[in-house]
Amino acid sequence: MSLIKQLWLTIVVLLLLAFGGSLFIGVTTSRHYIEQEVEIKNRDNANALALTMSQMEKDPVTLGLLIAAQFDTGHYRLIELRDPQGEVIDLRQGADSVTDVPAWFVDLVSFEVAPGQAVVQDRWNQYGTLTVATHHSFAYQSLWRSTLSLLGWFALAGVISLLLAAWIVRTIRRPLRNVVAQAQDIGERRFTTSPEPRTRELKEVVQAMNQLTGSVREMLGRESERLDVLRQRLQHDPVSGVLNRDAFLAQLRAMLESSSRQASGTLALVRLARLGEVNERVGHADTDRLLQALGQELDQLGKVSGSGVAGRLGGSDFALLVPGRVDTSALGQELTQRLGALQGQEERLSLGLPSALIAYSQDDQPAALLASLDGALATAENRGDLAQLVAEGAQRLPLFNSHAEWRRALEEALQSGVYLGRFPVLDARGKLLHLECPSRLRLKGEWRPAGVFMPWVSVLGLDTALDMAVAREALKEISHHGKPLGINLSAASIRSARFALDLRSLVHSHREAAAKLWLEVPESVALHDLESFRSLCRELQPYGCKLGLEHVGREFRRISDLQELGLGYLKIDASLVKGVDRSPEQQTILRGMATLCHSIGILAIAEGVDSLQEAELLHELGMDGTTGPGVRQHDRPA
Repeated sequence: MSLIKQLWLTIVVLLLLAFGGSLFIGVTTSRHYIEQEVEIKNRDNANALALTMSQMEKDPVTLGLLIAAQFDTGHYRLIELRDPQGEVIDLRQGADSVTDVPAWFVDLVSFEVAPGQAVVQDRWNQYGTLTVATHHSFAYQSLWRSTLSLLGWFALAGVISLLLAAWIVRTIRRPLRNVVAQAQDIGERRFTTSPEPRTRELKEVVQAMNQLTGSVREMLGRESERLDVLRQRLQHDPVSGVLNRDAFLAQLRAMLESSSRQASGTLALVRLARLGEVNERVGHADTDRLLQALGQELDQLGKVSGSGVAGRLGGSDFALLVPGRVDTSALGQELTQRLGALQGQEERLSLGLPSALIAYSQDDQPAALLASLDGALATAENRGDLAQLVAEGAQRLPLFNSHAEWRRALEEALQSGVYLGRFPVLDARGKLLHLECPSRLRLKGEWRPAGVFMPWVSVLGLDTALDMAVAREALKEISHHGKPLGINLSAASIRSARFALDLRSLVHSHREAAAKLWLEVPESVALHDLESFRSLCRELQPYGCKLGLEHVGREFRRISDLQELGLGYLKIDASLVKGVDRSPEQQTILRGMATLCHSIGILAIAEGVDSLQEAELLHELGMDGTTGPGVRQHDRPA
């Protein structure tokens, strides 16, 4: 039995005992008082009538008339006159009928009142003994009315008491529920905080749990910062602050191998021309400051444009990778504006900041892309300080030539249905955690991967429609096959309150399948729009959906901001995973990330695994799952 039920039972029992005892005492006391009053009345009536009869002639007829007249008043049930020998001289007796009072009450109370007796004198001699007994009906009626009044007041007092008790219970239940919810969250390794209640005992419990939550958050923050320092040292250029060459190329290869929306976009190359001359003129410190400023400009442009990343490929060469951005000319204009602003800040120097851009898509080769960019950049460098060229990559015929054609084709494809790919995520024993399901749309008679159409989906504002179609298809297949499926959600869907409500309605209608649905969003999207992501988590958690982040790495230090959301898993970015068997630093970072994830009950899954050997090592480091080309090649279940 719950504590609240026990409390209610205690309150009701106490009220019943108090009211029942009060009613019993009140009725008993009133009964005793009425009995005394009736008995006194009987004696008084008997004495008064006997005194009258003593003063009269002792004619039996006259006495009989007096007794008859007194009895006929209706107040008596018995008037009896006996001589000293006990013989009846006169007797008047009637039925003691009780009206307006329930029979059970009469039987329960049952007055026991002695009749009044008095002696009738005939001068100095005793003429007889007079016995008088009044009716009890008025006594029963009086006691019944008082009992009803008492019950009424008790009922009113009981209602007021129960309302007061309900208010007290509610004031206890609210903080108690918060305490229970917080305890459940901590049991599930979601370290949330609760407001401190006014009840002293509950306040002490909440203070202790909040202190535990604060300690865990502090520990997570401290450890994640330490791991981020190691990652920065491993992946970032110490001068400019952007990714170093190896990390940037790993990021590029991961995107080109991806089957998601990141598989197409724009790659840019920027060169700080005449770096040697600048270094000689302003010195090493100012040159480093200039390189840092250039890196920050490129990094900011990447963040503004989406999930872009910047890197330093060499002494004077910087690169910018913007997935999902197909409008190369527009990106080029934004890049030129930023480079021009940077050049204007350094008026004392003649900075040359030529640039080149190229559109990439799935299965392009990094070496070929960089070779094309390098050639275009050399040409741009000869044309001027802010010259820019768009390099030509592999010849690709566009599927459609205008926005209207793309919109029509995409809307028709969404109406006809989506196809979901199948890429397994396996645990250390080779057991399936879930199947990654990148979307495919049928365009011009073929199923096209996300890298082909996702940029246009974003441009035309069809992200939420696509994500809803993918979620609907995933739940349908889970209901049919029973296998857990994982799908991606776009930034636009995360920010859409309408999408969250529609998705909740969809999973509500597929409650059994929803428990096997894995939903993931990019790390940058969740952290840069945390409130929207938190709202989505609140909408979907009651249905058992597993929510997670993909491409986790650069913002891992902010994991403490996510520990109360109830995330189910994190997918570690491929740039931290590739080559892990050759890098002790990467192994240290991944082991620490896995340990931190486990401390708050989150699965750690490695992306971009190239081989079975890498997968085995990652599991030894504490990873709960692996996915990537190597997993598909060697471990994919039949």
